[in-house]
Order: sequence, then C-alpha cells, then structure tokens
Amino acid sequence: MLAWFSENLGTIIVSLVLAAVVAFVIYTMIRDKRAGKSTCSHSCGSCGMSGECHKRAEEFKRKKAAGEL
Repeated sequence: MLAWFSENLGTIIVSLVLAAVVAFVIYTMIRDKRAGKSTCSHSCGSCGMSGECHKRAEEFKRKKAAGEL
C-alpha cells in the first residue's frame, strides 16, 4: 500500500488540487446565485447569445402588461 501511494503521489496531489479548485468554483457560483448576482455581464454586444437570453424576460413583461397572463 505504501509503495502504491509513493508511486502515485504526484497524481494524488494534482487530483486533490483540481478537486479543491472545482469545489471552490461551485461554492462561489452557489454563493453568488443566492446573493442574487448574475454571471451575465449584460454586455450583449459581445455575447454569443446576443438578444436571446433577455428575450424571454422582455416577452414576459410585455404579456403581463397586456394582461395575457
């Protein structure tokens, strides 16, 4: 067991560091989501989904104002 551990020590360390980074990113995303922050920079001109992500919200507002909901 000790021989296997010493042979794979580098892989184990890299895996632990990678898992810690992934866990931190997920934690940060959850914390920001709960705080009401968005990952969207609201710079739609440089976004690949330009005009798509906010279209539904605008349509919902229009329908609500028109009393269609």
